[in-house]
Amino acid sequence: MIKVNNLSFAYDKKNILKDVNLTETEPVIIGLWGRNGSGKTTLMKILSGMEQPNDGTVEVDGIEPYNNSDAMNHVAFMQEDHPYSDMWDINDALRFGRDFNENWDQELADKLIDIFQLPRKKKIRTFSKGMKTMITIAIGLASKAPLTIFDEPSNGLDAHMRKQFYDVLLDSYDEHPRMILLSSHHIEEVEPLCEKIAIIDNNTLMHYEETDVLKNNGVHISGTAEAVRAVVGSKRVLEERKLGKQLNIMLDTPLTDDLKREAEQAGVMIEKAPFQDYLVNLTTKEAELNEHA
Repeated sequence: MIKVNNLSFAYDKKNILKDVNLTETEPVIIGLWGRNGSGKTTLMKILSGMEQPNDGTVEVDGIEPYNNSDAMNHVAFMQEDHPYSDMWDINDALRFGRDFNENWDQELADKLIDIFQLPRKKKIRTFSKGMKTMITIAIGLASKAPLTIFDEPSNGLDAHMRKQFYDVLLDSYDEHPRMILLSSHHIEEVEPLCEKIAIIDNNTLMHYEETDVLKNNGVHISGTAEAVRAVVGSKRVLEERKLGKQLNIMLDTPLTDDLKREAEQAGVMIEKAPFQDYLVNLTTKEAELNEHA
């Protein structure tokens, strides 16, 4: 459904994306994570046909999306702060979605608006950020596009709204499997939904893995420097901080029972690192290695 080969994109001679390769042929929910300026937004725009790559090729559902009027029937790109006319109410927004998506499911759209309890007759300009995000989510899911992209879909959502979003997305995916791409700066916001994670950093795709594989790694160890270093041994260190006699280290390794026993015997503290912290330190370390390569 997605085939990206040696994709590069530059703006004003500055590389935004370089040598990106990604192939996925099965329906899947993918989390797209990267820091500001990493190239996430550019990749989403290229996949949706809004930008043309300088080099390489892109296919989505068998078509090249750029300058292709049929792309809207294959890709739905729901941007953060999606632009709606100041004069529109919800029915106007749904008509817009219907007109540009041949797979449009009006019954699902109406159902989602009811679930989200959004007022149909009020102007969208009067809505909160979270309510506007819910409209965008409803249009994206009701599009039933083979590739549906959500940019920062949990922004502005409170805990109740976020739970509703998780539920309706998974229900829609179960009923109509397709490729759904969830972009976020905060991977822990969307990670529970994602079967795979794509990491964009240093202007390229650094990792594309099953979520459970990536999430399994990342360990914090803290204690006296001598004891910590004895446990660390030759394991890969992602971050190291020293506070007086205390040494704190993050390792790129799973938290196994053997490692727990080793830490206990050495008298050091050990715990699973938060997923977001692990990804930040992983990409920072790999960027440093690339600079010195």
